[in-house]
Amino acid sequence: MSDRTLAVVSAGLGRPSSTRLLADRLAEATADALRDHGDGVRVETVELRDHAHDLMNTMLTGFAPSGLRGVIDRVTGADGLIAVTPVFNASYSGLFKSFFDVLEDGALEGTPVLIGATGGTARHSLALEFAIRPMFAYLRSVVAPSAVYAASEDWGGDGGASGALTDRARRAGTELATLITGRTAVVEPDPYEDPIPFERLLGDQ
Repeated sequence: MSDRTLAVVSAGLGRPSSTRLLADRLAEATADALRDHGDGVRVETVELRDHAHDLMNTMLTGFAPSGLRGVIDRVTGADGLIAVTPVFNASYSGLFKSFFDVLEDGALEGTPVLIGATGGTARHSLALEFAIRPMFAYLRSVVAPSAVYAASEDWGGDGGASGALTDRARRAGTELATLITGRTAVVEPDPYEDPIPFERLLGDQ
């Protein structure tokens, strides 16, 4: 049994937002599939709207403040990533793109990723294939075959997901879990496990 970390990035602007609702359902489906594989799972969700000002400052200065740096480290150090954006003008949101623009080159290389998007009508779903998937291919991530788009009609009056959306989320979550379990678990290094000998520290003075 391995302990897996699942990072969830939601670029929704409202609170609550349909983007966050979809992100939570994809995370739940993936976590269930990982547990079925016998793995433990820890889900870490990031609402990009909470870091919008830091993202802009980072793009202008090239330096991420400590709060945003912690978010970046959690996302890039996870075993798998779920990334969900609203669709504006037939593409991902600027907030969504800005987060991935500030990552260091190669930070998501080889990372299993499940992509999702939300919008008013189903005709915007093509943005997943011509905008979002190519971006993660450029970042050299391993993107799950199924992407999930949720239009307004996919949600019930009480914010619940339709049966079709639930089925799509379950299929995509299972695919992401399979990609994650086929990858060696990410283990954070322990700085005290292999300490620098005291004699070497003295020699560096």
